[in-house]
Amino acid sequence: MNEKIIAFIRQLYQTNASIPLHAPYFSGKERQYLSDTLDSTFVSSVGKYVDQFEQQIQTFTGCTKAVATVNGTAALHSALYMAGVKAGDLVITQPLTFVATCNALYHMGAEPVFVDVSLDTLSLCPQALLQFLQQQAATDAAGCFLKSTGQRIKAVMPMHTFGHPAALDELLQICQQWQLILVEDAAESLGSFYKGRHTGTIGQFAALSFNGNKIITTGGGGMLLCANAADGAHAKHLTTTAKVAHRWEFYHDEPGFNYRLPNLNAALGCAQMESLPYFLQQKRKVAMHYKAFFAATDYQFIDEPAQCSANFWLNAVLCPDQQRRDALLQSTNDAGVMTRPVWQLMHHLPAFKQALRGDLRCAEDIASRLVNLPSSVTEAL
Repeated sequence: MNEKIIAFIRQLYQTNASIPLHAPYFSGKERQYLSDTLDSTFVSSVGKYVDQFEQQIQTFTGCTKAVATVNGTAALHSALYMAGVKAGDLVITQPLTFVATCNALYHMGAEPVFVDVSLDTLSLCPQALLQFLQQQAATDAAGCFLKSTGQRIKAVMPMHTFGHPAALDELLQICQQWQLILVEDAAESLGSFYKGRHTGTIGQFAALSFNGNKIITTGGGGMLLCANAADGAHAKHLTTTAKVAHRWEFYHDEPGFNYRLPNLNAALGCAQMESLPYFLQQKRKVAMHYKAFFAATDYQFIDEPAQCSANFWLNAVLCPDQQRRDALLQSTNDAGVMTRPVWQLMHHLPAFKQALRGDLRCAEDIASRLVNLPSSVTEAL
């Protein structure tokens, strides 16, 4: 079976060379905009492309305000800060995520609480979340707290895994009932829609990433999405060192962050955004080819959840068992076809192994069987 999978992927990408997991694709005005930035000498955090990139993201996602940051982790940190998360607070998230989700919490002095994921979405499971809250949390006039320690539970942060939207309606309803703020880790889901609304626009705050392996890239970069205009204005102020505008004085009216995206990176992002509809179209074609191929096998292709449109950032398949997962990883990588397992679950990592957690049996099962497959945009289709 592994040889058939390798042959199929090579046919899909029409190459005998090494096939990466996800490579950036530059087919538009990237060089033109970068050259324009160099000619202008405005290569740092002041320049027309930063504002233009923010506007493009706002228009595409439909968010109220987008604030460009140096990377996705900075956007996550800013989102959590704006949500009022402080040292000692708890934030409920999922163990099946990239480490940046938890790193942002760690460096704020906050702690993650791990709740299981759903096989339907690979994201935070509403039923598991509600069960955890009913068993271990309570509310008072100040909000939600953990009954055993009195620690404040400030937010819930699902991650839209591989671009597949989480069950946002259910999660938002639970957050409202339990006085929690919904912060979406939408790092991987630019171009994904939940019931017609773009991911990152349902929660109060969200974060996007434009790392080199994302559906569009700025080299390094991120974006904070805000549902409220006043929050968006404050976030932009904070991420620009909280400097009060003046012709020559340097005055900062509160502690801020030096998180503003450089104009050079934003120029790349502006060009990439012009190609995003094409990228989404081509990546859906790749995904549908995988879906058709695996339909006649005992491997389960991870498809988009019902009533959702995923960007299919990374295609994934669930192997029948861990032994066959390991064999697939070995044979594909030996053949120059890059595949990867899902990330190590967060509670398995040294920094977070002591974190409070619920029953994580679904996350454990997925992690033992999932393989990510090459998912780059290709003109071969």
